[in-house]
Order: sequence, then structure tokens, then C-alpha cells
Amino acid sequence: MKLPNWPALLVAPSLALGHLSLVYALVTPACTRQTVIMLHAAAAGTLLLCVLLTLPAVANWRRGHAYSGADDAAARQRFTALVAWLSGALSCLVVLAQWLPMWVLSPCFG
Repeated sequence: MKLPNWPALLVAPSLALGHLSLVYALVTPACTRQTVIMLHAAAAGTLLLCVLLTLPAVANWRRGHAYSGADDAAARQRFTALVAWLSGALSCLVVLAQWLPMWVLSPCFG
């Protein structure tokens, strides 16, 4: 059964953008409670979702790798899987880059 590529291509970047909005919204409650656990939980959950949405695209690309000498339709499907995989991987890196300052800086500083 072929898994869809569109979640890694469309949903994972939207999750990365939504994560930024969610974390900004959670800063005030986190500072009120003097704990950043909510922020870390949001980042970990978003990263996990991005990774889970990217895995089917990786599987489709690897499956298409076995048919590298096939027709144009198979080549297009493999290319689409590769673009979805790279889009999902970039979204995962963006979420990691957004999570890094939470480990280094206090959101309540200043």
C-alpha cells in the first residue's frame, strides 16, 4: 500500500509555522507559572508530529529507489516523494531551531 506524500509536503511546514504561534501564545502562561514545561511539551509534540508525517515520504522515496529505471510516472512519483521528504525534514529542522532558544534562554527574562 502506497502511503501519501502530501502530509510531509503540506502539513509539516504548517505545523512548524503553527508551532511558532503556539509557543508565543504559551509564553505568558509559562511565565505566570514560572515553568517552561508547557513550551517544551509543545515543541516535542510538534517535532514528533513532523517526524511522523515525514516518514511515509521517506518510505515512498526508498520504495521508488528500487525502480530507478522505470517509466516517467514512477520517476515523477519518486521525485514527489523526495520533495515531500525534504520539505518534512526542513520542517523538522525549523522546529528544532525554534526549540533551541528555549533551552538556552529563559522566556521570562527581561
